[in-house]
Amino acid sequence: MKKSIYNINVKTIFGEEQALSQYEGKVLLIVNGASQCGFTPQYSGLQNLYEKYEDRGFRILVFPSNDFGRQEPGSDEEIKEFCRKKFGITFDLFSKVKVVGSGKSPIYQYLQEFQLTPIKKSGIQSFIMRGVTKLLLGFRKSTIPEPYEVKWNFNKFLIDKNGFPVASFSSEVEPNSPVLIEYLEKELGK
Repeated sequence: MKKSIYNINVKTIFGEEQALSQYEGKVLLIVNGASQCGFTPQYSGLQNLYEKYEDRGFRILVFPSNDFGRQEPGSDEEIKEFCRKKFGITFDLFSKVKVVGSGKSPIYQYLQEFQLTPIKKSGIQSFIMRGVTKLLLGFRKSTIPEPYEVKWNFNKFLIDKNGFPVASFSSEVEPNSPVLIEYLEKELGK
């Protein structure tokens, strides 16, 4: 049987070591963020989602990453300032991590071990985005993710109150998406 996410330690955006066990009993949304991405405006949606559900035991944990399109080149200090000033972020930010390839952080090794198929939007826009992503990664000789791995910035993992991943949402699934809200409310109601 796999261990829960609570066995992992991470580094906060302030450089402090933190055990994820401090979130025990909470529903979590783990996101890989970037400040120079077409999806960066999702920070606003994430903040709204956090404010709406925080009182019900919901937490958002953002792990910035420069893995996709090199869209998070800043230092932890620059990332923190950008998120706070531009989007008024009050949820938890962590130190920049690797999400794919060699040197992948323990949190993303753990999340991707569950091999959850990301819930995606359908339609031509999503089809084009997947093609462009694969082309960009190949052109830059970046690691091409496996089918169950994070494909781009702002992928979201929903973690249940017991510390286990229950759903993954692709980048184009907005924080206020009905499907994400449905999964979230289901987990908060357990």
